[in-house]
Amino acid sequence: MVKNIVIVGGGCGGVILAKDLASKIDASQHRIILITSSHRFVHLPSTLRAATTSEGQLENESFMEYGTNFLQGKGEVKHATVTSFTAGTPGQVKLSTGETVDYEVLVLATGNKWTGPVAIPATSQEEVKKHLDSWRAKIEKAKSIVLVGGGIVGVELSGEIAHFHKGKPITIVHSEELPLNPVYPDKVRRRVLGGLQKHGVSFVGKDRVENFTPSEDGQVTTKNGKVINADLVITTIGGTPNTGLVEESLGADALTASKHVRVLPTLQLPNHSNIFAIGDIIDWEEQRQAAKIPAHAGVVVKNVLSLLRGRPTSAEYKGSSEMVIITLGPTDGVTYLGIWWGIVLGSWFSVMMKSKTLMIPMSKATFA
Repeated sequence: MVKNIVIVGGGCGGVILAKDLASKIDASQHRIILITSSHRFVHLPSTLRAATTSEGQLENESFMEYGTNFLQGKGEVKHATVTSFTAGTPGQVKLSTGETVDYEVLVLATGNKWTGPVAIPATSQEEVKKHLDSWRAKIEKAKSIVLVGGGIVGVELSGEIAHFHKGKPITIVHSEELPLNPVYPDKVRRRVLGGLQKHGVSFVGKDRVENFTPSEDGQVTTKNGKVINADLVITTIGGTPNTGLVEESLGADALTASKHVRVLPTLQLPNHSNIFAIGDIIDWEEQRQAAKIPAHAGVVVKNVLSLLRGRPTSAEYKGSSEMVIITLGPTDGVTYLGIWWGIVLGSWFSVMMKSKTLMIPMSKATFA
C-alpha cells in the first residue's frame, strides 16, 4: 500500500520541499500530497510592485497556477484548508472538504500571515486582480503616504512607490534608528537609508505610529509627537507565523511565546518524530526569508528519507549565512552578503539579481 507524505502549505517552502522529495522517493512506496488553501502560487517578492503599478501586468506573471511537473508524477496538490491533524503513525489530516488523509510523514510549511498589499487572496485570478486594483487606486489617490515599519517590506514598498509615483511624499516611521534591524550591520543599513533619501523617501527613526487612521486634515501624529502629512497609512511591519493549526492540533506547548513552532535541529517537532516544520514558522534565530528554504528542505529531505527507511534522523540544520537583496524600485537596490567581513553591493548587482525581474523567471521554472 502506498503511504502518504503530507505537506501542509503551498508557498515557497512547501513547493521546494515537494520538488526535492519527489526526485528521491519511490513512487511504488510513497506519494506526496501537498495541501494548500490557495489556488495559485503567490510569488511574494513581486507583490509590492504589483500593488503599486499596473505596468507589466504582474498579476499575470506572479500568481501562478500550480503545475504538476514539480511533483514528477509522484503526488498531487489538494486545494483545501487543513482544519486539524492528529499525531501518530499513521497520523491523520482533516480537510475543510470533509476529506481525511492519513500520513506516514507530515511536514508543516504554513508560512506567515500578512497584512496590507502583501496579503494576496490567492483564491482566484479575479480576487488577485481585485486586491491589486484596490491598492493601486489607494496609492494613486493618496497625496502623501506614511509606511509604518522600516524593515524590508517597508523599504521595498517605498522604493516601488517612489519609482512609479515620482514626487509623491513618502515617509517611513520605524522603531529603530536606521532601516532594517540590528541583525544587519550598520554599514548596510546606512546604505539603505542613503538609497531611500536618494529617491526622496523621508525616514523617521526611533518612533512609532499607534493610530493608523489619519486625521480629517490629513495628518498622522507619531508617539513622539511628530506630525506628518499623510492621507494614507500602510502597515509594513512584516508577517506573523501562521501556526494556529499547530496550536489547535498539538497544544500551546508546541509553540513558543512568539507562536513559532518548536523544532529540534533535525527540524522534527519534539516528541513527534514523523512531523517536521520548515520555513518562516520554525523557532530559529535567523531572518525569515525564502533564501533559507533550500537549506531547510535539504535537512528535511534527508531526515524524511531516513525515517522512511527505518534509520536514525541525523541531518541537522545549523543555520545559514544572512543574505538579503533589497529592491528600491526596478532600477536600484542594495545587497548584503553575510560572508567574510560582510559584503555590501549596490544597484548593479541588486538590479541584475532581483530588482529588474523580481526573480519571476526563476520562480516560474521552480513552481510550474
